[in-house]
Amino acid sequence: MSRGAAKSLLRERDPAWAREFEAILKAYEEAGGRSDVLQVPRIASAVISGNQVLAANSIDGVRIEAEELENGVRALITVAPGTKVEYPVHLCFGVIPKEGLQEIISEFEIGERAEVGFLAHCTFPNAVDVRHVMDAKIHVGKGATMRYSEGHYHGDLGGIEVLPTTRAQVDEDGRMETEFNLVHGRVGRLAIDFEVDVAAGGVVELVAKANGFGEDRIGVNEVVRLNGEGARGLTKTRVAVRDRATSEILTTAEGNAPGAVGHMDCTEIVRGAAMARNVPVVVVRDDRARVTHEAAIGSVNRKELETLMARGLSEDEAVDIIIRGMLG
Repeated sequence: MSRGAAKSLLRERDPAWAREFEAILKAYEEAGGRSDVLQVPRIASAVISGNQVLAANSIDGVRIEAEELENGVRALITVAPGTKVEYPVHLCFGVIPKEGLQEIISEFEIGERAEVGFLAHCTFPNAVDVRHVMDAKIHVGKGATMRYSEGHYHGDLGGIEVLPTTRAQVDEDGRMETEFNLVHGRVGRLAIDFEVDVAAGGVVELVAKANGFGEDRIGVNEVVRLNGEGARGLTKTRVAVRDRATSEILTTAEGNAPGAVGHMDCTEIVRGAAMARNVPVVVVRDDRARVTHEAAIGSVNRKELETLMARGLSEDEAVDIIIRGMLG
């Protein structure tokens, strides 16, 4: 809806709805977003709090359809073939109360030769017992480009589960870039499950960053299948855990066609009694494909640490700077 339509709803609905709208906008800003952008008519956007669709604005070439469900929302986002979207599509998901379940069933259809970016913020500032489930399907058409960046803010209590599942298809010469960031506030429990099939000439880049402490649990399971000739794929994971937090990263890259090139890159920093585990799986079904992996798990680089400490920082301060740099 347009900014004017949003204002109309605020007048027509009860005061509780208006308070919810203001609360989610405030939480969106805490997560790093700009709430004013969500009310600009020329920018496609959607605001979802719990199972309420508080706003949904479509523009020429970008259609956002949202349906309220018992515990969440079903959303279909369609980008018409050949559309070059000038501004990123802004999405806001969140739960304001301390307890709740939010289930988001989403489908992204990116038409042939279209080009679009998404900027999503998921915010759960008061979570004590909150469960956020995301079930997404993504189709990137022939020669199309989709860039999706998602940032999370969970507050300081750690009482949240985030369970995103994604199944994606990138057609011939298509490109999909995704970035997941959960580096502010507690993680709680995170379990990413992402699978993507890539056709000839297609490119996929999956980036995930998380910072866990306390009793946080971080899990990432990513599978990239390079099925077409010349397909390329990269997974890049950056995780820091401390205290008693744990992380488990499982990445699989399959080279199934001539000229397919895949690479898995994982760095995990461990402090205190935390635990990190990385399991890379390489599958090659064509002798002209190439898949590589590199993983580094342990403490921070000693040389970097000594350089910062020589400038007057304590060891803890120096480690924090190095971690922020890795996750920045």
